Amino acid sequence: MPRQSRLDAPGTLHHVIGRGIEKIKIFKSDDDRNDFINRLRGLVREESIIVYAWALMSNHYHLLVRTGKQPLSNSMRRLLTGYVVNFNRRYNRCGHLFQNRYKSIICEDDPYLLELTRYIHLNPLRAGIVKSLSELKRYRWSGHGVITGNTENNWQNVDTVLLYFGKRKKEAIRSYVDFVKDGIDQGQRPELTGGGLLRSAGGWSQVVSLRKKGAQIAGDERILGSSDFVEKLLAEADEKTRQSMRLRKEVPGLDKAASRIAEMQVIEKAELISGSRKKEVVKGRKLFCQVMVKKFGYSGAEVARYLGITTSAVNRLASAYEFPEEGSIIS
Repeated sequence: MPRQSRLDAPGTLHHVIGRGIEKIKIFKSDDDRNDFINRLRGLVREESIIVYAWALMSNHYHLLVRTGKQPLSNSMRRLLTGYVVNFNRRYNRCGHLFQNRYKSIICEDDPYLLELTRYIHLNPLRAGIVKSLSELKRYRWSGHGVITGNTENNWQNVDTVLLYFGKRKKEAIRSYVDFVKDGIDQGQRPELTGGGLLRSAGGWSQVVSLRKKGAQIAGDERILGSSDFVEKLLAEADEKTRQSMRLRKEVPGLDKAASRIAEMQVIEKAELISGSRKKEVVKGRKLFCQVMVKKFGYSGAEVARYLGITTSAVNRLASAYEFPEEGSIIS
């Protein structure tokens, strides 16, 4: 079965999970962990994501994040690609580090922002890395201690979580700690991670069972939330697809678009695919990638084949800057 496309939009809450290929360690030292965290901090500072909870284990990581100014896929590509390059350089290795693509599950804020914050932050305790909640407060490689005030960072969003527990910070922290303590005996919660197929309404088997009884329950492996929440997201995704299909019918082919952009930049169309580094050509190539990928929905691979460059290069150029809003770029 082909994998489903990711669901995303500004303001969407995601539980992100990434694992080492063949269960190898992706964090071998504090240098590794600091490299990962510094990259995460950079994404927060430029408002690409908001981070509520996180935990770095030896062979995997968990993040609870909200999409900001750029799609989650862009943020994760920057985070992971840069990390892998440095990791491979540090350990004189080559090749893949992560198992397949990361998992990203859209979550309904209530109640899953709190449930996942607790679940993610209890990972080091469940794994035996720390032996108690007291040790967990001082554990540097998860966000629990940041919320309790025992460790510091200036990029994790603490206030959103604590406001669920009260307006006075000290009382809110105590209530939060009690909430986390109550989750210790719950152990592994497959309905929150799903072994890679996180399901709605308490798990896919529950959805199927309810449907057999005649209940109209919506479920999707990419979403954790109520049936209404799932239906709303899927309807929005369907509408976005329909709009994209309508738009594609109005879009000229790549060749015609290249001619138009070359005319705008006062260059020859052939220069776009020549590899030329002239300022006007580079600008035209960026604009071509930006328009065709972001505005008209062409895949990076389609544009890459036309230009004779790699898909990753197209995606990088497409995200380099925004195309002009005013007027019609391609008529």
